[in-house]
Amino acid sequence: MAKAKKNVAPPRTNTEVRSLLLRYFYDRNSNATSSKGKRGASVKISDVKKELKAKYGLTQQEVQANLTYLLSEKWVEEIVVRKEFRAQGGTVIPSETPFFRITAAGIDKIEGPGEFTMTKFHGINISATGQNIITLGDGNQINANFHDLGRSLAELRDGITKSSAPEETKLSLVADIETIQSQLAKPQPTKAIVAAAWATAKVAATIDGCAHLVHQVAGLIAPLIS
Repeated sequence: MAKAKKNVAPPRTNTEVRSLLLRYFYDRNSNATSSKGKRGASVKISDVKKELKAKYGLTQQEVQANLTYLLSEKWVEEIVVRKEFRAQGGTVIPSETPFFRITAAGIDKIEGPGEFTMTKFHGINISATGQNIITLGDGNQINANFHDLGRSLAELRDGITKSSAPEETKLSLVADIETIQSQLAKPQPTKAIVAAAWATAKVAATIDGCAHLVHQVAGLIAPLIS
């Protein structure tokens, strides 16, 4: 009799790995008792790889490749600690140790914008653009013409974050919603970007309590992607 094949879990997507990585840094910062070290907010890459392999089975390649992405998006930052030590004979040898930690932007990606979040268009004279930009309750700034859609997206985002869905799923969906909200600041949002983000964000309809919110957004977003 042939042996039954073992069920092999499908490989994680880059989005899923990035979600796990960001959550790892977020949790580490939340539980930190010092800046660096074993219980520090900042951590060496060797420890990141070791802990994520033990917890999620991530390979070194998965961690390194997706950490590079999080760094480029400014959700995680690198801090280099420089030291010098004197070898026998008096030669001074410099050493550098990189540490990694979550940024304010990374924290906001998980928690959502708050009272201390810098406005998206800080430093830009909005009035000089001739646009009527409004700020919604979730902190997002959008063109007033898309007020209803922006409000509905904010409600969907809130429904997702308060649901019992896995944290990596929440993070992925919220990221897509914020992509759409960013486009709503423009008088003419880029159709391809909005359509691509909504194609994945609307999967939230499978989350308990979010189906009607997705339906609400779908009706309002249709003119932008049709």
